[in-house]
Amino acid sequence: MKVRVGPASFRVGSAWSQPLAQLRALYADYPPGDSVPDFTVRLEPTRPWRRWVRPSVAIAGDYMLPEAAPLPLAHALLAAEMAMNLQVALGWRRHLLLHAAAVEKDGRALVMTGESGAGKSTLAAMLMRRGWRLLGDEFALVDLHNGSLHPFPRPISLKNDSIAALAGEGRWGPELVGTPKGTIRHLVPDALALAGMNRQAMPAMLLFPRYGFAPATRAVPASEAFVRLTAASTNYANLGEPGFRALTRLVREVPTVAVDYPDGASALAMVDEIWG
Repeated sequence: MKVRVGPASFRVGSAWSQPLAQLRALYADYPPGDSVPDFTVRLEPTRPWRRWVRPSVAIAGDYMLPEAAPLPLAHALLAAEMAMNLQVALGWRRHLLLHAAAVEKDGRALVMTGESGAGKSTLAAMLMRRGWRLLGDEFALVDLHNGSLHPFPRPISLKNDSIAALAGEGRWGPELVGTPKGTIRHLVPDALALAGMNRQAMPAMLLFPRYGFAPATRAVPASEAFVRLTAASTNYANLGEPGFRALTRLVREVPTVAVDYPDGASALAMVDEIWG
């Protein structure tokens, strides 16, 4: 299977037909990948007999983590998504990569980053439902020359309670129960996101959300934002001076706000107020 997401083209192969069928359904509205892809992903059994006996799916590809634990065949779609993320995280050099979700409205982009569980994916999906254009759920791609964001709208990975909170609209992948992070389900980006996959946007605000706390908002100085974003980037060190210049420009030119929130409705109200 070949698919293109934003500027990156993937080729995915598997020893089993099930994950490829699930991927084709999930990416049915995406453009086909290039004849020479940027990255290759493979899903392989850990031992030849583990293709049939208690199937065990190992992630392979252009970039690999030897210590990565295999997953059962029931979670092969998750393995494929993780493998695609891994290729980009370790191999992409055309942009500064931030582990962040990003959405756009009226030509201006909101970039949300934080620790796992901060709620950035859920908040991005909620904003997409309200008419914002999804630029990405897993990575924000910052142009090294002009600071714009290039869309990378992968299916949004939602977990546990977030699935119920966003149930209903949209096209969903299968429910994956009992993964290392609980129940996971992928929400396919809407038509606006996919139609605008090649349309960049300028960042207008950086947001550090934190879920599960009483509502609070504070401005974040550029020095703190810089340190937090270096930790959120998978390729900052590899880019060298261009990465330093891109990140410095981002934190100097874009206001940064930290937000604590107890639930989705509170987060949306706070985003509306700050954005206004």
